[in-house]
Amino acid sequence: MEPVTLTTDRLFLRTVGPQDTDTVYRICQDPDIQRWTTIPSPYLPEHARGFTEQMVPDGWANGTMFTFGVFLPSGELAGMLGITMRSLATGEVGFWSAKEHRGNGYTTEATVAACRWAFTEMSVDRMEWRAEVGNTASRAVAERAGFTIEGVLRSSLVNKGVLRDGWVGSLLPSDLGLASTTPYVPARG
Repeated sequence: MEPVTLTTDRLFLRTVGPQDTDTVYRICQDPDIQRWTTIPSPYLPEHARGFTEQMVPDGWANGTMFTFGVFLPSGELAGMLGITMRSLATGEVGFWSAKEHRGNGYTTEATVAACRWAFTEMSVDRMEWRAEVGNTASRAVAERAGFTIEGVLRSSLVNKGVLRDGWVGSLLPSDLGLASTTPYVPARG
């Protein structure tokens, strides 16, 4: 699939490439990004190059991961968001925010836009969000984007070679006022 560009009231979301490598490297020096995400730590220049020059374009090309840089109108990179396809109709969203842009609602806005795109253009019927228990900033973004926190999955995430408990949440098309591609009948009682 060819990469797409999404726009919101305050942002544009586009794929990243070699021109963004140095910025990705700089932002990923943030200890919080290295602590709470699964990026390598220490994060080296070759990691940023591999991400922008191989991982991102390969994900779009083979339809397994759709990565968007979250950009301000000035062209400044405010964060990163990816949707990884977990099955035919289920995606998983993940994100990080540049330290200087946290607290502005950019990641929430980008998450809603990317999920809406996945629901309407990619026939996704369930979007999942996962984070290590304790990553309250990520959880706050997911909740503001409309995700329902479904619980804790014990020993479900590997981060820096350690199994950790993870929160899981979901967003359905109906949560954004959209129709699913397959009818959904919620359990009763």
